[in-house]
Amino acid sequence: MSIEQLIQKCKKQDLKSQEQLYKLYANKLFAVSLKYSRNYEEAEDNLQDAFLTILKKIAQYKNKGSFEGWMKRIVINTALQRYRKQDVFQIIDEESIKEPEVEVNEEELSLPFLLQIIQELPDRYRMVFNLYALDGFSHKEIAEMMNISTGTSKSNLARARKILKSKVEEHSDNNNASSAQ
Repeated sequence: MSIEQLIQKCKKQDLKSQEQLYKLYANKLFAVSLKYSRNYEEAEDNLQDAFLTILKKIAQYKNKGSFEGWMKRIVINTALQRYRKQDVFQIIDEESIKEPEVEVNEEELSLPFLLQIIQELPDRYRMVFNLYALDGFSHKEIAEMMNISTGTSKSNLARARKILKSKVEEHSDNNNASSAQ
């Protein structure tokens, strides 16, 4: 069955097709959810909420653009809604923003380590970092999505980068110290 046929059956509330859609996309969408979550359990919750929304609103998908992209946007928006309710964003003066320079020996950094340090970022920084650096949204788009100013988006990104730089440098220093012994 093609994806178009599967979508049509899901629009008709066919439970087997909905289950098939979930099985087909759950892993890819979980990876997206994990980027915007503090931990594995929260990512699972966000994914479940997102899939409920996907199945509820699938009739609104008009076969324009990528269906997978449409679903990813719902996953991201689901995570953002959770954080908007928590009021975790700070208004920061745009003038105080400085971009940190980061030089990294890529061989020392593993993907699990990078994911871990990104997930450890405070919520407001992690969300902006992921939207900007990993998903390519502009600061204007991020500001609209998160109900913050463009300056706050830029500031939160700068602070996220500063924290990540510090953790990467600490990791490098620890690796250099243990290899020197």
